[in-house]
Amino acid sequence: MLSRTALSRGAQLAARRQGGSQLRGYAAAASSSIPTSFAYETADVAGVKVATRDSRGPTTKLAVVAKLEPDMSQLPNTASRSALRIVREAELLGGQLAAYHTREALVIEANFLREDIPYFTELLAEVISQTKYTTFEFHEDVERVLHLKQSKLAGDVSALALDAAHSVAFHNGLGASLYPSSSTPLKGYLNENAIADYAGAVYNKSNVALIGDGATPQALHKWTEQFFKTVPSSSTSSVTLQSKASTYYGGEQRVSHSAGNALVLAFPGSSFGTFKPEVAVLTALLGGRPNVKWSPGFSILSKATSAAPGANASATNFTYSDAGLLAIQINGTATSVRKTAEETANALKSIAQGSTSKEDLTKAIAKAKFDALDASQSGVSTLLSAGSGIVQTGKPFQIAETVQSINGVTADKLKTAAKALLDGKATVAAIGDLHVLPYAEELGLKSIRPNSYNRYLAVASRVVRRSLKEDKRVAAERRGEMDLRFSKWENGKMGESKNLADANAAAAVESANSGGAA
Repeated sequence: MLSRTALSRGAQLAARRQGGSQLRGYAAAASSSIPTSFAYETADVAGVKVATRDSRGPTTKLAVVAKLEPDMSQLPNTASRSALRIVREAELLGGQLAAYHTREALVIEANFLREDIPYFTELLAEVISQTKYTTFEFHEDVERVLHLKQSKLAGDVSALALDAAHSVAFHNGLGASLYPSSSTPLKGYLNENAIADYAGAVYNKSNVALIGDGATPQALHKWTEQFFKTVPSSSTSSVTLQSKASTYYGGEQRVSHSAGNALVLAFPGSSFGTFKPEVAVLTALLGGRPNVKWSPGFSILSKATSAAPGANASATNFTYSDAGLLAIQINGTATSVRKTAEETANALKSIAQGSTSKEDLTKAIAKAKFDALDASQSGVSTLLSAGSGIVQTGKPFQIAETVQSINGVTADKLKTAAKALLDGKATVAAIGDLHVLPYAEELGLKSIRPNSYNRYLAVASRVVRRSLKEDKRVAAERRGEMDLRFSKWENGKMGESKNLADANAAAAVESANSGGAA
């Protein structure tokens, strides 16, 4: 710490001004829990949807988010840059490059120093418009990595259970596996030409968004307009992307596995397009992840696992553009998983009955707000959420609106939300020892709609009855017999059942007699 006498009068004045501005900045931050730098500014630049926010830090994050996920890896070479050149140039500038995909978006991301935005904007534009999909890279790099991911997934019961839950909940679209399993046939569907065709359908201005965090709108708009001219305006491929709204179905799936035990209890959750603050608070109330190291915590799932040693449980709301999945993931020994699932189901029922205390509700609201703000500040998840929001719904996911809606959650709203989940159709996925892992009905959850079940059963029973009657008729016809019967109705009452053939013969005799008498 420098002494005051070591500073000149001008330096003292500058230090005093700097200290005052810092104090004013701290006071401004304290007065508002959500800084304005958390909000994204959107614009259409050269046909590209651009969203940016300036956190005024020394580094910048830039990402291209494309709608829908390709089950493939991004190949490294472009028309003007080899993979080696891209890596060397990024290292010289101190930048980091990454590519990953979710169930509905492909993200190509760059992290770099703030002043290097021209280079990395140009690089991202080249990657999505000029990538070369070569045969040797597909066989030597992509296939090899894909098989390694398949082997890893085959032994991960937690990932298998989560994939199964998505498949049961959404069927196609969001229900597709994040990575193809080892039993998935890929040979006839996946090659370098198929990837190039798919990239031509995905990488165009109408299907991507450019998201910047840590850059001014003026700078990002300037370089986007200059370098994204090479990106096609529409699809250049014969491949057609299937885009339809997600539908929640629910149900149950059980798979035997020897590598461990995992159970997922899931319900309709909150989406980017329709945010449900009650679901966010319910997720925080269930918890599962400790806030302090070496402490299990006092959340509902923490208490449930403490009664079943060897089990781990956590609640997560998987948020997508037009759907969400509130999933409770439990893993451990089969007995402990079953015990934890029973405790969790009972806890959900108690929440639906309105037994949540005021203290627990206050803690859950605070935790939900912290999780939302922390995710928005971390960079990776906020780029993905903003980009997915733009390409799917036309606007980014704004954290200020989220926190404001969370503040409005009351005990009655939480009770109503929990009751609606339990009254609806749940999604249950069990992987492991199926002799011990519970069924949905054993937990008191509805995995089959009673009305649908009764309707199908009634139709099936009518078909069986009709076929049995037809069998009797066919047999009678083969014997030369007619066993058709009828009954006359008189005064609202059904008369005696008579054989149709006998009745016709009697009627003919009666008619002949009456005719003869005449």
